[in-house]
Amino acid sequence: MTTPESAPALVELDDVSKYYGNIRALEGVSLEVHAGEITCVLGDNGAGKSTLIKIIAGLHRHDAGTFRIEGEDVALASPREALDLGIATVYQDLAVVPLMPVWRNFFLGSEPTKGAGPFKRLDVELMRETTRTELLRMGIDLRDVDQPIGTLSGGERQCVAIARAVYFGAKVLVLDEPTAALGVKQSGVVLKYVAAARDQGLGVVLITHNPHHAYLVGDRFVLLKRGVMAGSHTKDSVTLDELTRQMAGGSELEDLRHELERPTPS
Repeated sequence: MTTPESAPALVELDDVSKYYGNIRALEGVSLEVHAGEITCVLGDNGAGKSTLIKIIAGLHRHDAGTFRIEGEDVALASPREALDLGIATVYQDLAVVPLMPVWRNFFLGSEPTKGAGPFKRLDVELMRETTRTELLRMGIDLRDVDQPIGTLSGGERQCVAIARAVYFGAKVLVLDEPTAALGVKQSGVVLKYVAAARDQGLGVVLITHNPHHAYLVGDRFVLLKRGVMAGSHTKDSVTLDELTRQMAGGSELEDLRHELERPTPS
């Protein structure tokens, strides 16, 4: 039986770097994404998370190192090429049309049609029913797929985007800070559907600055700091406290604590 460890990683970055002129955006970053696992990439603003997303999503080519998809070296030229290879990216500012219904956004850009010639038209019933079925399959029970997607909560919109990626055959799902603008309850809902995508056999890349969210669902953790790797761990090799400490800066935070301590009154 093939295990996730023995099968080629769905996505593998080995010592990948990216430069913009003299600016180092990423240097020497490595990670693996396996089927049925969640790889979390953690870092503060400016850590290089956005650049990493753009490389995996095909927006930017890496300048050094190796990028492999299912064992094959690649240098993606466009997001369409990444999609064709099974990599779907859901950005924080979801590309949806707020006034269009949920079903229309679900199929946006990939609408099925029926009829031919002058009688060719959108297959609205198929889109409505497929949207309803696919959302239910992911455990998402919307009141009405005809309601404008802009009326949904931020968490619900994220969940629709995840279900859409699963339906259109994604093997790897890249999620850009899906819980960043959400409250505790909605964040929990989104993390539940992230786990559902993992349980359907997808490899998930979860970009986040929240170690608590990452530790709830993650199998692997990569920490970035100013474009370089600050740590790489599996779930069984790191505790939440240690992950949080490294994310917060570790020794730097300890130095800051000493600086901020009030002097003891004499």
